[in-house]
Amino acid sequence: MISKADKNKERLVRHKRVRRKISGTNERPRLCIYKSLSQIYAQIIDDAKGVTLVSASTLDADVKKLISGKNKSEQARIVGETIAKKALKKKINEVVFDRGGYIYIGRVQALADGARAAGLKF
Repeated sequence: MISKADKNKERLVRHKRVRRKISGTNERPRLCIYKSLSQIYAQIIDDAKGVTLVSASTLDADVKKLISGKNKSEQARIVGETIAKKALKKKINEVVFDRGGYIYIGRVQALADGARAAGLKF
């Protein structure tokens, strides 16, 4: 019998491969995303210090008001705009984009487009 591939296990392998090449620094931290079936999360991380500088998700109170009645891609775009605004307030202009092993399409692309539209460079 053919066994079904575990997609999350394959995603984690891709994520580890990407993480070997990129890391966040103080000058250019890492914008890391995670998506579940119903939510999307984004963090800006300084890997040199090992701290999260800024975070946003669809579960945040201020974001929840904006996303009611929207589809998942529109919600991801709003999360991207929110994290970019928070980052710019902390004087973070440039980041390294870590797509977390996900394919750059759909919600991942919408989040990146929203962050770019709000002024974050990557």
